[in-house]
Amino acid sequence: MFPFEIWLAYTLACILLVLSPGPDNLLAIGRGLSQGWRAALISGLSSGAGILFHVAAATFGLTLLMQTSAIAFWLVKLIGAGYLLYLGFKVLRARSLIEFTPAAHKPLGHIFATGFLSAALNPKPGLFVLAFIPQFVNPARGDVTIQMLIYGVWFALLTAMGFAAMGMSASRLSDWLKGRPRVIAGLNIGAGLTFVASGLSVAALKQK
Repeated sequence: MFPFEIWLAYTLACILLVLSPGPDNLLAIGRGLSQGWRAALISGLSSGAGILFHVAAATFGLTLLMQTSAIAFWLVKLIGAGYLLYLGFKVLRARSLIEFTPAAHKPLGHIFATGFLSAALNPKPGLFVLAFIPQFVNPARGDVTIQMLIYGVWFALLTAMGFAAMGMSASRLSDWLKGRPRVIAGLNIGAGLTFVASGLSVAALKQK
């Protein structure tokens, strides 16, 4: 069902996507810098869970509905853009995504929820999954739904592992950053602007 060369090409494409800068891997890096490897791991896993949501939606029709229904597309886009903009302005105002004071530490459940919602409420990954995964699916190799799910789960796993690895690697820089408040402020501003830019790009999405 999955020829080695096809699986390898798919895996390499997924890795490139995971490494591309975006709000979700930025969340994992911020958590790793602020709260260490556990928070980074949870944030990475939450992003992978968000990708699984999009895979299920693409496989069973929600993403397809977004492509065919203007109202559904508008609603999902509004929610996703609004949440990303909310995160962006929150980071810009509080400068707390990267912070080393004990009071700023967030519960792991809160970190998971934030990462999941950031990925799940953003319609861009869903539309991407719907356009990307079917390129590797071949009806001649077996059930299309099973292929979609397996490819999607693998993408979600790579996302979770990649984002967690980025965050846990970043956590090693925390000692260096603690004595550099200007660098921390700059990172928080950059993170906030990235979320705002991502929210605006979602708001600018057009139905295809």
